[in-house]
Amino acid sequence: MKKNNWAMTNAKAKILKALGHPTRLFIVEELAKGEKCVCEFVGPVGADFSTISKHLSVLKEAGIIEDEKRGLKVFYRLRVPCIVKFIGCIEEALKSHIAKQASMLK
Repeated sequence: MKKNNWAMTNAKAKILKALGHPTRLFIVEELAKGEKCVCEFVGPVGADFSTISKHLSVLKEAGIIEDEKRGLKVFYRLRVPCIVKFIGCIEEALKSHIAKQASMLK
């Protein structure tokens, strides 16, 4: 494999790893609805600010989200909105798989 192809493969793997945690996946799905600050994730996720910030940092490092500081708050938004299509594709595949299994049990 060429060096450039390998670098791109590694970069893609980094993004997929970042999405590979339920909290981070939840955050991405929520950011698909619009930008949010850290405080808006604390309640729904059931984690403290520090934990949420670490998850946001992983997503930002992977290039999936970006942030903007406004006063004392930091707001996050998707940097790669097409990722929502990918997540939707996974969801459809899961639904199809579950339906197929259910029909086999009948």
